Amino acid sequence: MEAATVSGHCAAGFEGVRTAFDRNFREHGEIGAAVAVTLDGEAVVDLWGGHTSGDRSRAWERDTLVNVYSTSKGMTALCAHLLADRGELDLDAPVVRYWPEFGQAGKEDIPVRWLLSHRAGLIAPREPLSPGRAYDWEYVCDALAATAPWWEPGTAQGYHAVTFGYLVGEVVRRITGQSLGAFLRSEITGPLGARVFIGTPAEEHATCADMVGRLDAALLTELFPDLPKPPLGGLGDHPLAPLALALLSIPTGDVNSAAYRAAEIPSGNGHAAAHGLAAVYGALAGGGLVSPATLEEMRRPQSRPGEPDLTLGALVPEGTPGVSWGLGYMVNSEGRVGPSRRAFGHGGAGGSYAFADPENGLSYGYAMNRYGGGTAGGDPRNRGLVTAVYEALARVRG
Repeated sequence: MEAATVSGHCAAGFEGVRTAFDRNFREHGEIGAAVAVTLDGEAVVDLWGGHTSGDRSRAWERDTLVNVYSTSKGMTALCAHLLADRGELDLDAPVVRYWPEFGQAGKEDIPVRWLLSHRAGLIAPREPLSPGRAYDWEYVCDALAATAPWWEPGTAQGYHAVTFGYLVGEVVRRITGQSLGAFLRSEITGPLGARVFIGTPAEEHATCADMVGRLDAALLTELFPDLPKPPLGGLGDHPLAPLALALLSIPTGDVNSAAYRAAEIPSGNGHAAAHGLAAVYGALAGGGLVSPATLEEMRRPQSRPGEPDLTLGALVPEGTPGVSWGLGYMVNSEGRVGPSRRAFGHGGAGGSYAFADPENGLSYGYAMNRYGGGTAGGDPRNRGLVTAVYEALARVRG
C-alpha cells in the first residue's frame, strides 16, 4: 500500500502516534481516517489523512464526518446519564414510568438500567422489519414495546446491536420532548463545539466520507468462519441471526445515502469527526460534564466476571477476554483496549473507537471509512494507535 498524505499535529512526545497512523495506510489498507487525543483538556494528537471514498477522488479533511456505527452508542448513553445526573431519570425505575406503552408482553418491571446494560432481552422485534423501516422511529418503538423478551430480562446479557438506540432514545424523548439526536446536539455536542451528529443535517452531508466495503452478516461470517450458533433457536439458523435480524431493515449499501445520514438510528448511524469524539470523551475525562458520582456509575461493570454475551459471545476468540458492559459503555476491566482498566468507551463495526480515561485525564477518538477487523481491541489499526498513545503517555509523564 502507498503511504497517504497525513495532516495535523502531534505534541512533543506523541510522535509515535503519527508513526502508527502512517502504518495503518501502508500495512492495513486504510483509505481515509482521523485520530485525535486530548490530555488534561489539551489536544495532543489531531491527525487526518487519506481519502473520503474508494475512488480516492477527495481528500479527507480535519472536519470530515464519517459513520462510526456503534461508537454512536456512547453518545446515546451519555444523553441518558446527563438526565440521570440532573435528577430527571432514575436508572432503577421501570421503563414504564417514562414510556407506559413499553409495559407489554411481560416487560412491566424492566428497569432503565437493563436497557443500558444489554440485559433487557430485546435484541430484535419478533418479526424482521421490512427494508427501510429503521427510518420510522415510531414504528420501531411500537414494535419493540409489543415484543416479548428473547430471554428472561436481567438473567443474561446480549448485545442489543440496533435496538439499544431506539430503547434508550425513546426514554430520552419521553422525558425531554426532543429526539435523541436533537438532545445530544443541544445539550452536549453543540455546547462543546464537537462535530458529532445523530441525524446529520443536510448541510453537513457534503462533508461526509463514504463507507467503503460492506457490513452485513455475510461479512461477519467471512471474518469469523467458525462461529457456533447462539442459544436462541427462535431467531433462525444463521450463526449470527440476532445481529442479522436486527440489521435487515437497513437496505444493503444504504449507509452512504442522504436518507441514512439524516435519519436518527442512535445505535449505529452517528456521524463524527475524530476530534469531535475526543472532545466529548475529553469533557468526561476532565470531570466537567457530569458529576463524579454519575461518572462512576457510567463505568461500573454490570456484567458478571466471565459472563458470556448471548449475541457477541461467538465473535470473541477463544482464550481472549469477553466484553464487559457498563451502563451503555464497554468497560476496559479486562484490558482489551490499552492498559487503563478503568477507561470506558465504545467501538463501532468496521473499526472506529472512542474512550475516556479519567485517571489519566485522557480521551481518544478514531474514525475511518474502510471496514476492518472488528471493534475495540480486535482491529489492528485501532490497537496500534492505542498502544502508541499509551507509550507516549508513559514518556511524557515519566
